[in-house]
Amino acid sequence: QLQLVESGGGLVQPGGSLRVSCAASGFTLKYYAIGWFRQAPGKEREGVSCISQSGGSTNYGDSVKGRFTISRDNANNTVYLQMNSLKTEDTAVYYCASTGVCSIATMKAGPWWQYWGQGTQVTVSS
Repeated sequence: QLQLVESGGGLVQPGGSLRVSCAASGFTLKYYAIGWFRQAPGKEREGVSCISQSGGSTNYGDSVKGRFTISRDNANNTVYLQMNSLKTEDTAVYYCASTGVCSIATMKAGPWWQYWGQGTQVTVSS
């Protein structure tokens, strides 16, 4: 009934840009904080960014700060992650998830993230 779906991944060149989307179905997105995570093969899931319910507060991981921007369009039940100046080390499956609070302390995988999408693959290569 309640579902998150990521889209927009693909193959891009180093230094290029890509925007991925997280769309909600079956619930009203404005009542939830939304986080973006990524996972490369053989590595732990890493917190990338999160945004509060109102959009007034955002957080970013150190590896993407200054390059990635998170935003939300509550009228369309969608959260976006704009990725600029992409590096090969950004290659991973990108996931979105819902929770109640966006903070540095909660930007890791855990049971407080109630719903997860299926992920979208982002590959940065020349």
